[in-house]
This record gives sequence, structure tokens and C-alpha cells, in this order.
Amino acid sequence: MTPDQRAAEFDAADPLAGYRERFILPENVIYLDGNSLGALPRATLEGVSRELREAWGGGLIRSWNDAGWFEAPARVGAKIAPLIGAAPHEVIACDSTSVNLFKLIAAALAMRPGRKVVLSEPGNFPTDLYMIAGLEAQGLAERRLAERERLAEALDGEVALLLLTHVHFKTGALHDMAALTRAAHEAGALVLWDLSHSTGALPVDLNAAGADFAVGCGYKYLCGGPGAPAFAFVAERHQADLQQPLTGWFGHAAPFAFSDDYEGAPGIARMQCGTPPVLGLAALEIGVDLIAEIGVGRLYEKSQALSSFFLDCLKAHGVDLELVSPARSDERGSQLSFRHPEAYAICQALIARGVIGDFRAPDVLRLGFAPAYLSFADMAAAARHLAEVLATGEWQAAEFNRRAAVT
Repeated sequence: MTPDQRAAEFDAADPLAGYRERFILPENVIYLDGNSLGALPRATLEGVSRELREAWGGGLIRSWNDAGWFEAPARVGAKIAPLIGAAPHEVIACDSTSVNLFKLIAAALAMRPGRKVVLSEPGNFPTDLYMIAGLEAQGLAERRLAERERLAEALDGEVALLLLTHVHFKTGALHDMAALTRAAHEAGALVLWDLSHSTGALPVDLNAAGADFAVGCGYKYLCGGPGAPAFAFVAERHQADLQQPLTGWFGHAAPFAFSDDYEGAPGIARMQCGTPPVLGLAALEIGVDLIAEIGVGRLYEKSQALSSFFLDCLKAHGVDLELVSPARSDERGSQLSFRHPEAYAICQALIARGVIGDFRAPDVLRLGFAPAYLSFADMAAAARHLAEVLATGEWQAAEFNRRAAVT
């Protein structure tokens, strides 16, 4: 049976196949970059338009109350909470991932007086490491990096916080959240998980793992749109003691009292800083509702099936690329990454064919599998395109054009 024939059988039996129509996808495009920017839900067009016409255009300033703008960060956060194994009052949608990282790293350091070390791994997503460096420049933190297989033994009495990305952005490798959180706690450290490549793509259970803090973005698998608001999780047991450093007015206990002195709001609301981005939250809420409707468990099951089938298709075409991602589907996120010295040129040749993946320096071709809107037929076709690009040398033309453009 050919890959196309197998794909047709899988698609016919796919219980999620109908959700593809709930997204806007360009014709003749196979979109394998949903792990960078999720596709646009059809409902977002009308939902955001209604927010513009009725709430902003019609309600004007009254919509802070009448249209629920004030409550939007907590409301959207509560909807994200079950997707990551948290209670509704432990999550809030606000700011960006980078800003939330800064707030929670600083807060964690303040909760571990006498300790300054923030432990992470080399090759973590850059903004996670940059936020540590920013606090280090202020004399508040000390950055320490350890290879992932040495993280547990690097947890000593100097470590205040372990900061890791649950699914590695480049390789897709999955950390054992429960084991590392337990090891950190045994060493007296707190743990902050970056869920940007996890939320909406695979099951996460922060409370079962005993996690302290987490952040994540809204524009990848949650399909909240470019620059969508991020979210922050603070375990209930830490909320009373949390002192986040960006003491903006929306994190105040009584923002409209206009007091000269800051008093943090109770609970997760303290994580807010400035005025919430209402239109961004409106788009994010629609994406979150759709992903929650489909169900993370079902999405993850299909994601594993899609990635495994893609590898089978490559094998059927005789393609032998170095797989950077873990070979076992239960040890990786919703992506496959391959190493090739001409990965950039290969990526550009695929894009020219309508297969949109992405490149990660220096030599990684990264393909994301967003199961809400991808089909098994997409996998068969994408594998065929990749095989043809490699066999025909099309990537050489792409590399020539790139070099010509910079010389």
C-alpha cells in the first residue's frame, strides 16, 4: 500500500478530520509551522470584528464593565488552566512570555533568600536565558547551565530556581517534569516551566507534578494570533508570598483607588502589570475555546500518529535524514527536527513548493505538526516533496539565491 493510500485510510478514520474546516488555510499550502504561529480559526474573524464593532465601537469606555474587559485576563487564564493541569485561579493571561519569565524568576529569587543561582540548560530558548542574564546584570541572579542529563546532579544548595522549557524548541525533546520538579524540591529549589511548545499540543499536569510556576505563549498551538498574550501559572501555595517586581497598576489590589503606594492584588491577579490587551485577549480566547473543545488528549494522540506516519513516508521514499528529535513519539513534542548541513536551503526549497516548515540555526530543519488542522494526506505529500527536493537538488538553487542576496 502506498503512502497516499494509507493516508486516505487514516484520514477517513480520523475523528478530528472535521476540525480542519474550522481554520483558514491557504490553498496549495501544507502548513508545518504551527509550532511557531498557529493557523487562524474562522471564528476569530467574526469574534474580533464583533469586539471592534460592538464593544469598542458601540460600548466605548463602558465596555470595560459591560463587555467584560476587566475580567478577560482571569477569564482566559481560567480556560487555559485545565489544558495545563492547573486550577482556574492559578492561571492568568497577561503580558508576553518574556515579561512573565522576568516576573517569576525575580519572584522566585526573592522567595529563596541566600540563594542566587538560576539553573537551566545550554540551548534553552534564548529569551529564557536572556531573562536570567538581565537579572544577573542587576546583581540579583547567577546563571548556571548544565546539560540535560546532568541537571539533577547540578541541583545543590546554591540553586534558587530551576528554569526549563518542557518541550525543547529546536529538538522537540521532552523533559520529565515530575522527576525534575521533585529533584529540585529535594534540593530546596523552586521550579519554573516554560510551556510554550507544550500548551495545546500535549497533556500537561502542573499540579500533579508539583510545579511551582509556569509560563507559556498564546500564539502557537492555542492559535491566538501573532503576538497573542501569554499566560502565567502560580501554584496556589505560593500566591500569598509572591512579590513580582513589575508593580503596575493592574496588579494593584485597588487599581482605581489611585493610591500613591502599591499594594499587590490577592491571588493570581498580582501577576498583572499594565492595561490588558483586550483585542489580543479576544482572539486568544477563541483559540483556547476551540482547542479545549477538541481536547488536548485527542490532539496529542493524533500528533503522535501524524509524526510517526511522516517518518514512515520518508522511509518509503528512501529518505535518510538525521533525526534530531527523539525517535520515540512519547518522548517528543508535536514536531520533528532533522539535521542537514544545508537545512536552510532545503527549508526554502520546500517553502517554494508550498510546504512551510522552518529552520533553526545552524543546521536544523524543523517541522511542526498541529493536529487540529493537519491531515495524513498532508504528511504523505510533505514527505514526497522533501524526498524530491533532496533527490533533484532543488535546495542548491535556493542556497545559491541566498548567497547571491548577501553578497
